[in-house]
Amino acid sequence: MEYKVIKDADKIVGRSPYVVNNPTQYKNKWHDLFGNNNPIYLELGMGRGDFIINMAKTYPKINFIGLEVVDSQMVKAVNRLNNQQLPNLKLINYDAHEIDNIFGKEIDTIYLTFCDPWPKRIDEKKRFTHVNYLKIYDKIFKRDKHIILKTDNKGFFAYSLQTLSQYWYVFDRVSLDLHHDENPIPNIMTDFERRYFEEGRPIYYVDASFKN
Repeated sequence: MEYKVIKDADKIVGRSPYVVNNPTQYKNKWHDLFGNNNPIYLELGMGRGDFIINMAKTYPKINFIGLEVVDSQMVKAVNRLNNQQLPNLKLINYDAHEIDNIFGKEIDTIYLTFCDPWPKRIDEKKRFTHVNYLKIYDKIFKRDKHIILKTDNKGFFAYSLQTLSQYWYVFDRVSLDLHHDENPIPNIMTDFERRYFEEGRPIYYVDASFKN
């Protein structure tokens, strides 16, 4: 996926009070950083931040962390947060493949929202639902495992259902067309999702868990 490169994006991101510039120092200490013991929900590949920002606004009793490796994308989120007060939100510019370096067993829920599907077989290990990633998530889930995934890519969705089920996840809710489901699911859209919805594309959704 290609992104427009923004000049001095790293500096803009680094100056934001929402961005944690030294995340490895907070491993096993994220509750201390938030100043409470509320659940922590993590979004991998937060992009421009629409979803994670609106989740933080909607659920003030939950701590939210958005992670994005592309700093030019994070600039959009940082700019949207100007003059806003959301003490339950933190952002991290970091590689998702190394999240066990910044989190201990502290995460209650992981959101995978319109992450890159990496459709080529040669790139399979880059998919956020590849077994290698599922093993990394094991290291940071506080207790029970809980993943919520949304995508417009049917192939990636089918692949994710397979890898999650083979890893013993149970599907608590599945939708093949989220916005037209007979039993509505509470939903906050991402910027990509809003665009796809307007184009009439079906949005695939799964809420998967593993109770320890």
